[in-house]
Amino acid sequence: MTNLTKLEKWKNALNKCIRCGYCYEHCPIYKSTRWETDSPRGKLILLYGLLSGEIKPSPYVAGKLFECFHCNLCQKACSSGVPIQDVYNDARSFLSEAGFDVPGTTSGVDHDACALCLTCVRLCKHEARSIVDNKIVVDKLKCLSCGNCLDICPVKGVSILKGYGTNPDELQREANDFLNNPDNPNAKAIVFSCSWSSYPGLQTSRYDAAEAKEEYKVLVTACGGRIMSETVLGALNAGAWGVLICCCPEKDCEHGGSFRVKARMDRLMNSLKNIGIDAKRVQVAEVPQKDTKKFTEATKKFMEEIKAIGPLQ
Repeated sequence: MTNLTKLEKWKNALNKCIRCGYCYEHCPIYKSTRWETDSPRGKLILLYGLLSGEIKPSPYVAGKLFECFHCNLCQKACSSGVPIQDVYNDARSFLSEAGFDVPGTTSGVDHDACALCLTCVRLCKHEARSIVDNKIVVDKLKCLSCGNCLDICPVKGVSILKGYGTNPDELQREANDFLNNPDNPNAKAIVFSCSWSSYPGLQTSRYDAAEAKEEYKVLVTACGGRIMSETVLGALNAGAWGVLICCCPEKDCEHGGSFRVKARMDRLMNSLKNIGIDAKRVQVAEVPQKDTKKFTEATKKFMEEIKAIGPLQ
C-alpha cells in the first residue's frame, strides 16, 4: 500500500475532468481571488499532479485543499460528473495523515481566550469540535467551514483565519466601503446572501435595475449563520437604510444557520423597536438554492419598504 492509495482510486474520476471551468463560476473562493489554483478545476489539477508524481505533497497543496466552503455548487455544475467533494475529502485525509496541519477555511480556537464553556462543541452540527486533554480541538476533516461558531463564543475565541470575504469583519469592511463611497450617493442598503441559498454569480452581483443604480450591495457570506448582530448594526451605523439577509429555508439548511440567524435577528429587531427604530429595517428572507427569481422578488420588496421608510436618522 502506498501513501497515495486514498487518491489513486480517484484517478479515473480526475481523468474525466475536461477542464471546462463550469465549476469555478460557482466557487466563492475563486470569485474572491481569481487565482486558478483556488478554483475547483485548479485543485483537481494539483491532485492529478500528485498522482503523476509531477507535484510533491506540500503545505501549499494542503492549504489549497483545505480552503473550501463545502457549498457543493462546483460538483452540481460539473459537466463530467466528477464527485469533487468526495475527491477533496480523501485528499484532505491523505494530506492530514501526511502531517500537513494547515488552517484553510476551517475554524480555529484561541486556547488562551477559551473558557471551556463547551458552547461551540454543543453548537457544531457536524461534530467537528470536541474537548481533548481539557482543550477544545477542531477536527479539520469534519469542519465544513460554515462559520456558525463565530458568533457563539462569549470571549471571541473562535476564528476562521481565511474568510475570503465571508468573515464578519470582512463583510463589515465591504459594507462600510459601499455605504461611505462619496461617488455613490444612491447607496441605501446591504443584502447579505448565503452562498447556498442564492449565489450572485462569477463576475458581478446585479439582478435588477435597483442594484444597477447601486442602491444596494450584495455581499456573499458562507452560511447565513455567520451574520452577526454587530455586523448588521455596523451597516446601519455606517448609513444603511436597512439590511436584508437571504438564507436557505430552514428545512434545507445543512448547518442549522438559518434558524440561528433568524432567531438572532428577531432579538435584534425587538431591541431596535424598543429604541424607536422601525423593525422593517432588518429583514430575513428564505431563498431556495439558486432561486434567483425568489431572490429578486425578496430584494425588490425589501427595497420598496426601505425607501418608503426613508433614511435612518
